[in-house]
Amino acid sequence: MSITNKITHTFFLIASLLVSPLTWGAGLFEREVVFSEADIQSALAKAKPLQLSYGGLLSVAMKEAPRILLDGTDGRARIITELDVELQGQKPIRVEASGRAGVRYDDKSKAFYLENPIVDSVTTPALRQEANPAVREAASQLIAAYFRTKPVYVLREDGSPQEIAARWLLKSVRIEPGRVVAVLSTI
Repeated sequence: MSITNKITHTFFLIASLLVSPLTWGAGLFEREVVFSEADIQSALAKAKPLQLSYGGLLSVAMKEAPRILLDGTDGRARIITELDVELQGQKPIRVEASGRAGVRYDDKSKAFYLENPIVDSVTTPALRQEANPAVREAASQLIAAYFRTKPVYVLREDGSPQEIAARWLLKSVRIEPGRVVAVLSTI
């Protein structure tokens, strides 16, 4: 499709959204695009593992995608993941980390990312209590690095009319119980 055809197609799509009765559903001149926990898990399932090492003293690895839960009322997503923590040449210890994060939209990549993740707790019966702060800090850094490069949802050029419009008209994004809502402004 040529650039002129793409611009024309986008113009007609935006115009149709402006006059569509569905445009009025989210509020005056606004429309919403919604995606769910399942959509996020599907996107993260494609991501590769990540490992960080801290000078040979501590290594933290996330081998599977974290679980994302949109069940809070604080506007943040919950993150639950298992990490392998290796302390100075010892056998790796499996640690469960849980925390929360906000959501942001990156216009350049047309993708949503979890932002400012905070690890609230790390738990394992095999870890000494005095190691907890260092492991929690390492887990926080690993999770932050993971979500900096792994989008939880990407707006596709060949997606629904709402997704295509969102690529041009995104106004704001928020987390609600069970879903992420991207609000589009049509003017």
